[in-house]
Amino acid sequence: MPEIFSAAFLSALFAIVLIDLVLAGDNALIIGLVARNLPKEQQRKVIFWGTFGAIAVRGLMAILVVYILNVPGFMLAGGLALIWISRKLLTPDENAADAHKGPAPATSFPAALRTIVVADAVMGIDNVLAIGGAASGSIVLIIMGLIISVPIIVWGSHLVIRLVDRYPAVILLGGAVLAWTGYSMIVREPLLMTWLAAHPPARFVIAVLVFSLSLAPWWSERLSRKMQPLVVLLPGLLVWLLAFEVAIPYLKGSGGVLATDMGSYLIQAVRWLGWLPLAAAYILLRERAAPRTVNAPSRP
Repeated sequence: MPEIFSAAFLSALFAIVLIDLVLAGDNALIIGLVARNLPKEQQRKVIFWGTFGAIAVRGLMAILVVYILNVPGFMLAGGLALIWISRKLLTPDENAADAHKGPAPATSFPAALRTIVVADAVMGIDNVLAIGGAASGSIVLIIMGLIISVPIIVWGSHLVIRLVDRYPAVILLGGAVLAWTGYSMIVREPLLMTWLAAHPPARFVIAVLVFSLSLAPWWSERLSRKMQPLVVLLPGLLVWLLAFEVAIPYLKGSGGVLATDMGSYLIQAVRWLGWLPLAAAYILLRERAAPRTVNAPSRP
């Protein structure tokens, strides 16, 4: 532990301030986006309790982080949770006028607080690890790092609410931050790291898949009707390719389908062309269903 006010202590404190500015900003962004459509008095409550929850979660994780990271599947589950939160954040409000649809943030205090706590619990891992590393085991520095993050989150949350009112595209930024954090957690999952090291292209496929799923609600509202099937087809194609990346090693070897040249050619043909009839069937069914929805007779 560095001596208080020594050069090492001040250097570590400066590093923690920089870490808070970068990582606590994510929490402020999420709190601001979730709370933006609540009444003003509830916005203050959500920001206060959301900040309290973020700090409480980080404090708990600072104690338990070593054990949490050893739980099989925790990083994968956290990454998938962030994809769900991103989609929820960007899903259009069905109650809004069609011409002015906007993303549907939480409309009640409990729902907003629940979303914020889940996001903080998942995203707080990076913050705890970064601050813990910079503090070099100093409890004083860890506590100071948590205290410093409070005004950053509170001020940042108010700033985000004001920015969203003027620049709605900030909502997309929040979804992208969640998507990137979710991807980072998934590829750091210990259960997948060995497999990903042996299949480098899978990282790129997972990255595109995560961003496609996370941001799909935003783009589906802005694409033309003819382009909207891409919101389903792109993630579907990526899942198809990933499935083959997982399955092919099991098909190799003696007695496997890939043991012969003919079997290998057949598998590769299915891998690269097999998705086309499925995509065509989806588009056809979608086109057949659309007229019944659009031209349904209105009731008097």
